[in-house]
Amino acid sequence: MSPLSLPELSTGLQPLSHWQHRGDKLHREYKFPDFITAFGFMTSMALYSQASGHHPEWSNTYNRVTVELTTHDAGGITQKDLDWATKAETLI
Repeated sequence: MSPLSLPELSTGLQPLSHWQHRGDKLHREYKFPDFITAFGFMTSMALYSQASGHHPEWSNTYNRVTVELTTHDAGGITQKDLDWATKAETLI
């Protein structure tokens, strides 16, 4: 799998307006009403991550979840990252 070109990435990010392109990663911070909701989101995405074989770099502090996505094997952002971000957006 190859990293997306800048035009491909721009097109892929159009429906993902809360995501930012930072270097070779996609970045997003989610803010939830409380810790349980944030942890529930992470649990749901952990199941998706395992099933898809694509895992985020993420952290949780109380009601915030910070996510960075990149495909290490490809050396940049790929369709797998866009797919993960798209799935995450369906859960909020």
